[in-house]
Amino acid sequence: MTQSAELLPGTLDLLILKSVSLGTLHGYAVLLRIEQITGGALHIQQGALYPALYRLEQQGLLASEWGVSDNNRRAKYYTLTPLGRARLKDQAAGWKRLAEAMATALRATTQEI
Repeated sequence: MTQSAELLPGTLDLLILKSVSLGTLHGYAVLLRIEQITGGALHIQQGALYPALYRLEQQGLLASEWGVSDNNRRAKYYTLTPLGRARLKDQAAGWKRLAEAMATALRATTQEI
């Protein structure tokens, strides 16, 4: 069983952009996709997700249109804009550098100092 992880500040937007980059999704499906791509380690609250989707749309990183979900309900579907794709690329590169630096730091031993 995957152990839950705490969402770090600034990571929700990146996770949303990544999720939507994999295909057009409605809001709740974004939440499920994040859980899926993190192996169940991250659980996003709807109260945090929807304001973030709105903010990303206002910033021009996501575009949306209304449609009908699989369960026949009206839903807003999100797609990544070119600006969103560029932001995803930049932020992903930054997080990869940070993760590599943290991994290097955590491997350090007293013999290396």
